[in-house]
Amino acid sequence: MLDTLVFHGYDAFIVKTANLTPQELEAELGEKLKTLRLAKNLGQKTLAERAGISVRAVRSLENAEGSTVKTLVCVLRALGREAWLDTVAPIATVSPLALSREAGPRQRASRRARTEQP
Repeated sequence: MLDTLVFHGYDAFIVKTANLTPQELEAELGEKLKTLRLAKNLGQKTLAERAGISVRAVRSLENAEGSTVKTLVCVLRALGREAWLDTVAPIATVSPLALSREAGPRQRASRRARTEQP
């Protein structure tokens, strides 16, 4: 069994958030979304219109007052960050180094190149 998996940045998120409560995680996510919204110079009303949700839903998401996955997805799309969803359940890939370690000893020699006889 291979023991080395690469999760493309996912491990860093796990380490940082491992000791946070669900409420703290929700607050951190809300802050990040608010920071992103402000960086794009969008008001809550404009973001709500682009996302097709209410201003109250945006406010609840940013203030960690309880929200739905649907609201989160709508906001991520409106902010152009729907690719973030790919990090929620990343596809594990095997590192080339792990593959070479697992390969074991060679079983056969390579084919010899044919040489022309005079």
